[in-house]
Amino acid sequence: MQCRPKKSAGFTLVELLVAMVIASILAAIAIPAYSNYVRKSRRTDAKSALLDMASLEERYFSTSNTYSVLTTDLGYSGTWPITVGSGYYTIAAPTVTAATTTAPATYTLVATAIGDQTKDAPCQTFTLTSTGVQSATPDPTSTCWR
Repeated sequence: MQCRPKKSAGFTLVELLVAMVIASILAAIAIPAYSNYVRKSRRTDAKSALLDMASLEERYFSTSNTYSVLTTDLGYSGTWPITVGSGYYTIAAPTVTAATTTAPATYTLVATAIGDQTKDAPCQTFTLTSTGVQSATPDPTSTCWR
């Protein structure tokens, strides 16, 4: 009677190493892509905060006939800059110009990325003006407000 060796029920070291290499390659591709996607999704914080701040400026203008640079006039507490959303952007004090006989009053609002969001290179700052002009810097492809 011949003795047969028992068949092992596990993985060999080579099989485990191949599986680890494949997993590492997938992680090296997926993690940066996911991080980039998350940063793009956070842009909504800046855009919605600027649009909200613009509506508060317009509300204040409708009762005072001027735009405000005070946080309390716009319904916020504290001082500028205001951290908005989930804490990835701050809004600086609005740049306000008073009305003249030849030009209406205007404001410009700017949201700036902070923390990890500064790695979102194309969209470091978002700007909104009283005339509705939306821009971002450096934004070489004009996609930040889309």
